Amino acid sequence: MIWLLLIVAIVTEVAATLALRMASQPGARKAWMAAVAAGHLIAFTFLALALSGGMALGVACGIWAACGVALTALASRVLFGEPLTRIMVGGIGLIMTGVLLIELGAAH
Repeated sequence: MIWLLLIVAIVTEVAATLALRMASQPGARKAWMAAVAAGHLIAFTFLALALSGGMALGVACGIWAACGVALTALASRVLFGEPLTRIMVGGIGLIMTGVLLIELGAAH
């Protein structure tokens, strides 16, 4: 169950970040800023629930951050045509490797 809470936190954080991109456009509506605020509020709430369910802070934040970076980069490429170079993909891979090592280290 705590993994589901973390997944909800990740998805809503990514959605809020994408809404922030929309809110930064010229002539953007205030509704996008409301989506940003609501998304981040929901994301932090579900992250806190995952932590209160027993997930370690370093593991939860590491996975949340790594997945957030990867999903935001991919979604911004698809939705906004932003660059996603091989170097950027390599960086995402390094972040995910680091999170995996943190997860493995926490198991000991």
